[in-house]
Amino acid sequence: MERADLELVLSIRDAGSLTAAAAQLGIASPAVTKRLAALEAKLGLKLFYRTTRRVAATAEGELLCERAAGLLAGFSEAEEALRDQAREPSGQIRLAATFGFGRMWLGAALSDFQMLHPKVHIDLQLTERLPDLAAEGFDAAVWLWAPQANRTNQWSATLLAKNERVLVAAPSYVKARGKPRSLEDLQQHDCLQVRESDTPSGTWLLSKEAEKKPAQAIKVKGALVSNSGELVRDWCVSGRGIMLRSLWDVAPLIASGQLVRLLPGYAMRNANIQWLAPFRAQTPQRVRLLREHLMMRFKARPWE
Repeated sequence: MERADLELVLSIRDAGSLTAAAAQLGIASPAVTKRLAALEAKLGLKLFYRTTRRVAATAEGELLCERAAGLLAGFSEAEEALRDQAREPSGQIRLAATFGFGRMWLGAALSDFQMLHPKVHIDLQLTERLPDLAAEGFDAAVWLWAPQANRTNQWSATLLAKNERVLVAAPSYVKARGKPRSLEDLQQHDCLQVRESDTPSGTWLLSKEAEKKPAQAIKVKGALVSNSGELVRDWCVSGRGIMLRSLWDVAPLIASGQLVRLLPGYAMRNANIQWLAPFRAQTPQRVRLLREHLMMRFKARPWE
């Protein structure tokens, strides 16, 4: 069958008569009758019951119409996608992201994307509070945690990069206090804490990557606590204690020797980098292209 055959049977069913279907298709009534007869002969099936006033689909005709509707919708989507490819993307993208990742990694990626697509304007808002994306007019957010359960049926989530929070300390701290040999040893060390709403204060949830057991909750203590991750990182570099911090943030410091990783088999595995977006019937081309750009940019975890 050809696309014209699918359009024919749908028009006949929806119009309710051969004459009305002919008018809808812009062809003569005898042509509709002839084409329908030829299609039924080719399939060996009767697709419509005919009376002098009306036609109605048989069970086989109704099944064909249902399949035809889906196939024609697929044709239309494919054509629209091809037209999108031919058009130069333009318009504004409003994006939200966390401060640290936004400054260190996302900003450069957005700049490169905008240079590739000069008619696209990007408005990036750095925030520590995940906005109500649709209500506040955001196209998407690049975020370090999955959305809350009450948002999962309103937003789509795409993994941009796997990420975990790891234990690190400065060489000077390790020289003075030694390395912890087990999770329990952490309770005897000065631990620098970032005050966050997603984890109970003074508790680190750590697990081994290869293990399927639940994360182990370790109570830690230390004299220095802040809601600023960057400040806690500075304390750590200066040798004031052990820190639990996202790998994207500390990998360059580990590579340079300013920090060393401790208990390397363990990590807090709740900080994957996600693309969050409100559900939409059709994602604008510019937004789709940006999502694909970021997936390619971050899938290899460039901070490593």
